[in-house]
Amino acid sequence: MFLASSAKPIDDNLKNFVDEIEAQSPSLSVLAAREFRYSLRQTPIEVNIKEPRQFNVLEEFIIRAAIEFQPPPTEDELASVLGLDFVFIKTTTATLRSLQTLSATSPLTVTPEGRSFYEKGFVPQPPYPIQINAITDPLSDKITFQSESLNETVIKLPDLADFITIDRTIADITSLPLEEIQKSIQASGLALHVPEEGKIVTSCKVLASTQKIWRKISLFVIFDALEDKLRIQIRNGKQILESASNWLEVLHNEGKISLQTLCKLSTETIDFEREAILKQKNTEIEARLENIRQKSLKAGDKVDNSKVLGEAVQIRDGQISQAFLEVLNSAKSQVLIYSPWVNQAVVNEKFLTLLQKLANRGVWILIGHGIARQLENEDKPIPPEIEKKLRAIKTLDGLPSVQVFWLGDSHVKEVIVDRKIHLCGSHNWLSYRGDYLPRGESVYKVTIPHQVQEAYEFLANRFQNHAQILWQNALENRDSKLPIESLCIWGALGMEDIALKEIQQNNWLELLPVWLNIALQGLKSQNIQSDSEIFKMALSLLNQVSIEEAFIELLQQGWRKVIGAIASHNPQTALNLLNDEVWVQFLRLNIVQESDSPANFISKNT
Repeated sequence: MFLASSAKPIDDNLKNFVDEIEAQSPSLSVLAAREFRYSLRQTPIEVNIKEPRQFNVLEEFIIRAAIEFQPPPTEDELASVLGLDFVFIKTTTATLRSLQTLSATSPLTVTPEGRSFYEKGFVPQPPYPIQINAITDPLSDKITFQSESLNETVIKLPDLADFITIDRTIADITSLPLEEIQKSIQASGLALHVPEEGKIVTSCKVLASTQKIWRKISLFVIFDALEDKLRIQIRNGKQILESASNWLEVLHNEGKISLQTLCKLSTETIDFEREAILKQKNTEIEARLENIRQKSLKAGDKVDNSKVLGEAVQIRDGQISQAFLEVLNSAKSQVLIYSPWVNQAVVNEKFLTLLQKLANRGVWILIGHGIARQLENEDKPIPPEIEKKLRAIKTLDGLPSVQVFWLGDSHVKEVIVDRKIHLCGSHNWLSYRGDYLPRGESVYKVTIPHQVQEAYEFLANRFQNHAQILWQNALENRDSKLPIESLCIWGALGMEDIALKEIQQNNWLELLPVWLNIALQGLKSQNIQSDSEIFKMALSLLNQVSIEEAFIELLQQGWRKVIGAIASHNPQTALNLLNDEVWVQFLRLNIVQESDSPANFISKNT
């Protein structure tokens, strides 16, 4: 038996959060939840900022002459060439020297900084001061900067530092090199240091003593039944603090913190809950399969067929392989497969050709495999050459149509097609053909809607969890190649809206062309409706894109194809999307030509 929710060490203020966490993923169970306070350090500082203005004609001529004339001229020589009063030239060069654009020597010599500004057509102005606040956060292990100061608040909660030694030492602001301060200001989203525009933070000084600011955080101890793993999660409201969570997990794994001390959760309680949760999860799976078996046994009874919605039919031995291929061939948008093992006995050239055929007509294919709890403990891992061939299957637009990955810790053997057909039983779908040596195996072909939906949710949840893990890894590395797999998994699961929100929230706009190709796949398979609100949301991001972006050509192609695909379903829907605001962005980004009209553009791309 599980501990009742009321018996778990869960603070009253966190019970709603606990319910949300467990509702979002059936595999997660919160064992403890507690609120703490911890302290930030706030230091008021002053930064000096130098930003450029455009050269006037005389300044530009003087710098150009200093660069191009050989030998470089003096002020007297320039005054003579231009026919201007020497004092006028002298005043202008003095201004340029004060701005460190010209060196103090004669003849006229342009400084490296001056040459850089000249190439951009600007000259620096005298620095001016701005007051901001440096916020040192020991949990995130970083320093951020913000314009507004944090308010002091009284928080009557246990201090996390009383339970954990927070020794993540962050350098004092006064000891940081200017380059690090510049990078941190940029990362904080303050438009104070923008080198590409010539706006530079040139110095920094502390204005007053550091102030301690208390903040509230929540700590959750969560058991993941799919991974058979205990997780520690730190949250600020609903926001998960990834760095702090990972750090606490490391400390716990190293035995440096006690969950008993931290949240009154003993090792015995954790072990008891783990066994109970895993037993319940296995019972749920067995109950679902038993329900299917019972439906199959009743299928032979005489019933009024006009009232039957789907059926459960048992298939044995030699019939299984044929039924598997027929079900795959029927796919219109989506195939989910879980098979403990994958090998060339099934994944041969004929099977790969079938998957490519499905990919060509817009079908997404997700394949999960693995039976051991850890990848390194697999006795029969997928052969690398088989995995490579599966991953080589692409859509007509070049996206990976087949996603194959190790999930592990499962004996289930299931296939779900278009959320309408469910195959389940004892047959190993991707490692045993079953057409040459019958061994008494049987599977069930289920088309009962609520049964299929139940199976789909169970399997899709595992794929979704894996996509989230991949996405977090991609965020940490900020490599635009890594998140494509996550985006494709979300696309395969009909979660294009989640993919787009993640791109928007993490300001990863270079992934928009990938998202457009995924949406195009959804439109072709009719998995996405042409009037879906996600297209309006995607169009709203265009004003954040510069025409200079490296991915602009792919973005242009993507929107032309997507608008064309929408128009092929409903021209009026496409026309409605191209309102005045969107059309301005399409023109700015050269998605359309000045001579185009919305109607003309739609006609050319359908």
